[in-house]
Amino acid sequence: MHDRGASRNVLLGLLLVYFVARVLQDFPTQVPTLLIVVLHVLPPAAFALLHGRRLYGTRGVLVFTAFCLGSGVSFEYLGLRTGFPFGHYYFTGVMGPKILGLPILLALAYLGIGYLSWVLGSLILGAAPGSRSGAFVLPVLAACLMTAWDLAMDPVWCNIDRAWVWQGGGAYFGVPVSNFAGWFLTTWVGYQLFALWLRGRGAHSVAVASNRLAVLMYGVAALGNLLLAIPSARPPVVPAAITDAAGRHWPASDAVAASVVISLLVMTPLALLAWVRAADAAAPRTPDRDSAHERTGRVAV
Repeated sequence: MHDRGASRNVLLGLLLVYFVARVLQDFPTQVPTLLIVVLHVLPPAAFALLHGRRLYGTRGVLVFTAFCLGSGVSFEYLGLRTGFPFGHYYFTGVMGPKILGLPILLALAYLGIGYLSWVLGSLILGAAPGSRSGAFVLPVLAACLMTAWDLAMDPVWCNIDRAWVWQGGGAYFGVPVSNFAGWFLTTWVGYQLFALWLRGRGAHSVAVASNRLAVLMYGVAALGNLLLAIPSARPPVVPAAITDAAGRHWPASDAVAASVVISLLVMTPLALLAWVRAADAAAPRTPDRDSAHERTGRVAV
């Protein structure tokens, strides 16, 4: 019990650090950009490893990590060299050290936000891992949650922070639509492999309070984007109008507004729905409720 309480405190600490990181993005001239990136990536990744160990055990979280990172890194390397499935792009030096052109921190983002998306999808769907929904619907839902994050994040990180460059531009504030299809495919593959691995191994549960922390972590990712609307969040070197590689002009404020809208109308409602599901799972059991619970095959994951 002591160990469980201690690990929950660590999860709370990681949530706090991530919240601070989202606030620090409003001070791009006072705080080193690489430090902001590190604090955006490492706390969710560490959260995933710790929370995942409680939920699936050491072996389970290592398998999730292998599938998630394996799929993300493989498709990113393929994309850098062929343009499939995301489109043609390259990374700048904003995100720090790279291996074969791929920033190490970007790979870890697949683990952190990828795990949060999986947990929220599990809560929203409420299907047992061994069920057909758990094995085949959950990976699709989790991939949608992950892609929603990228939909909000990509125009800003591409155009405002200049972390990567789309060589042919794109219809979504300089980002090609193929990028989001690529994100969905990449994350779905990792999730699908993990779901198939889980199938037949029985249901897993974890303290609902920890599930709520995962929901809050995803919620901070969403609501943190609202801070981008504060003028200080935009570095002075960013012009009022941005131009993509195809020569299209986009107001920088519109790219930020798109991020805010996606965060408010897509990511936040999904987080709220997951929170309600977690609260429902935490509600005291009654005989009638237990019977309904067994019929639906739902588990608190």
